[in-house]
Amino acid sequence: MSAAGLAIPSSECGQVHSLIMKNILLLVLANLIWAAQPTAVKYIPGDVLGPFAIAFLPFFVITPLLLPLLWWRRPGEPTAVRPTAGDWLQFAIAGVGGQLVAQLGMTWGSVVGQASSCAILYLLIPVITAVLASLMLGERVTRLRVACLAIGLAGVLLMSAKDLGNLSLLGHSYLLGNLLFLMGCLGASFYNVYCKGLMERFPDRDILIYSYITATVGSLPFLLWREPGSFQSLFRLDAAGWLAFGFLTLFVYGLSMLMLFHVLHKLPVTVVLASTYLVPVFGVVIAMLLLGERLDPLTAIGAAVVLAATILIMRYDKAG
Repeated sequence: MSAAGLAIPSSECGQVHSLIMKNILLLVLANLIWAAQPTAVKYIPGDVLGPFAIAFLPFFVITPLLLPLLWWRRPGEPTAVRPTAGDWLQFAIAGVGGQLVAQLGMTWGSVVGQASSCAILYLLIPVITAVLASLMLGERVTRLRVACLAIGLAGVLLMSAKDLGNLSLLGHSYLLGNLLFLMGCLGASFYNVYCKGLMERFPDRDILIYSYITATVGSLPFLLWREPGSFQSLFRLDAAGWLAFGFLTLFVYGLSMLMLFHVLHKLPVTVVLASTYLVPVFGVVIAMLLLGERLDPLTAIGAAVVLAATILIMRYDKAG
């Protein structure tokens, strides 16, 4: 057969390129939302809602809003699979062991810790995810993935150079926040990898909703134990607090996760999570817009390196 006979039609190439660009756009938007999460948490007064309430109350709002999606099917999408008792156990593992741990750790760590240390620890998510994906899903950690992770980490270190020079990660003032945020990183990585394995039987959207149901139920005992008056305290929020809570609920817990699961179904989990290097990039931009911080040349170079690593792995990674 001639080389011409093996050529891929231009129409197919265009469709593939369009699909790649769509996935990239969804990941960029999701990371933009995640980058704004710590800022939103700061707008919720700590004397009104504690970390457990900030982390868990959004589940009680977004889960009922997502439930109708269980009955709505996309064109050509198969009928929803009714979960068995064993399936619900798996969703409970994902919801409690993944979502609750991730949200509580990151929220509490952001409240009691310092933003610079949390940003650095956030970079552990792709690394932890790559290891968990190899152990749990059998995905190969290719040279390209390792290289892109290293390039991305180098870029974020450039962005954080001034903070690293002044930061003592083992200092008593940072230790609790760092440990809590690390716990959140572990939970987030576990959740994404574990849910990737469930996609063999369930649509991505259904997995998100079922795991949110178990997370909502599982969070109630912790709320009643640690912050029993949190439901009443929610109505004491001012306008800024309500806007922040609404952003966390609808965008961080809702829209961004729907986008993540859609892309997670299309690409290897390590490729998707490597895009989290965009979070510090967007975090710098948000700080410039809201806090008036100046973007120095070293930070700009680091942001460009991070963006290059993210696009490289999403564009050329073929493993998984």
